[in-house]
Amino acid sequence: MNTIPPPQLPPAQNPQPGQHPAQWVPVPPAPPVPAEPLPFHRLARTYSAYRWWKTPLVGLIALGLYLGLLLLAAIVFVFVAIGNPELESAADEVMISIDSIDMSDPFVFVISMVSLILMLPVILLATRMMNVQKVGSLTSVAGRMRWGWLGLCALVALGVLGLSFGITFVVDALSGLGFSPDFNAPDMWLLLGLTILLVPFQATAEEYVFRGYLMQLVGGWLRHPAFAILLPIPLFMMGHAYDIYGQLDVGFFALAAGWLTWRTGGLEAAIALHVVNNSAIFSLGAIGLVDVSVTESNLPSLIASMATTTVFVLVVVWLANRRKIQRLSVPPAPAPAIAAPGYWVQPGDAPRQP
Repeated sequence: MNTIPPPQLPPAQNPQPGQHPAQWVPVPPAPPVPAEPLPFHRLARTYSAYRWWKTPLVGLIALGLYLGLLLLAAIVFVFVAIGNPELESAADEVMISIDSIDMSDPFVFVISMVSLILMLPVILLATRMMNVQKVGSLTSVAGRMRWGWLGLCALVALGVLGLSFGITFVVDALSGLGFSPDFNAPDMWLLLGLTILLVPFQATAEEYVFRGYLMQLVGGWLRHPAFAILLPIPLFMMGHAYDIYGQLDVGFFALAAGWLTWRTGGLEAAIALHVVNNSAIFSLGAIGLVDVSVTESNLPSLIASMATTTVFVLVVVWLANRRKIQRLSVPPAPAPAIAAPGYWVQPGDAPRQP
C-alpha cells in the first residue's frame, strides 16, 4: 500500500552509536465534518463558486441572450415574410392585438410557443457561463432529471386532469351546454402535432425559469423556503393576460408547483403537471371543445381547477413518501488529505497521546 511521506525531516538525522533513529508516528486524522444537505431552493449554496451576486448576473446574461435570439428570429422572419401576405397578416395580428391573439391559428401558436421555449436554452447556457453552479442542480437535488419520477408524475397528472375534464364535460352536458367535438375543425391535425411537439418544451422552459432559477436565486439569499416559493409567483402571473379568476388560478398553480418542487427536491412534478395541463387544453382546443384564446374565467372554473391541482399535489406527495424520493442534496465527499499528520518520536521518548 502506498504511504504519504512525512511533511518534514526527522529532527535527529545522525543518532549516537547504539541509539535507534527517530520514528515517524502518524496521527489518525479527525473525521471530516460533512457538508450540510440542502433542499432544492438552496442548491446554489452547495458549490464553492457561489457568490451572492453571481446568480442575478445569470439572469441578466440570460435576458441578454433571450433578447438577442428574439431579434435574430425577427430578422429571419422579416426576410421569410417578404412577399407573403399571409405571414405578414399573422405577424400584424400578433403585434397589434397582443392581448387578443388567436391561439387557434397555427402560425400564432408556433410564435407564442417558440418565444417561451427559447427561455430554456438561455437560462441553462447563462448558468454554465457564470459557473455559479452545475446546470443539473437547476433540475433536482440529484443533479439530473429523474426520468422515472417524472413519468410517474405525468401518469398521475393524466389521471387527475382526465377525471377533472371528464366531470366538467358531464356537468356541462347535464346543464344543456352539450358536448360536441369537431373532428373536422380547421388545422386540427396540424395543431395536435404542434401541441405534442412544442408544448412540453414550453412548459418545461417556464418551470426551469420560475421554479428552477428564480427559486434558487431567492433561496441563495433567504433560507426559509416560503420566500423562494412565494416571491416568483407575481412574475409568473404577469406573464398570463387573464382576468381576476384566471390570475388567481395561475397563482394557485404557481404556489402548488413551487411547493411541490421544494417538497420533492426537483422540478419533475411541476413539469409533469404543467406539460399535461397545457397539452390537454390545446388538444381540446384543436377539436373545438375549449377556446384556447379566451382570457375570461369564472368562480366555478377557478374552484374546479384549484381542486384538481390540490388532488394532484396530495397524490404526488403520497407517492413521494412511499417511494422515499430524495428531498435533500447529497454532501460531496471530503477531499483527501495532502499529507499524513503526525510527529517524530526521539529515542527514549514516550509516544504522545492523541
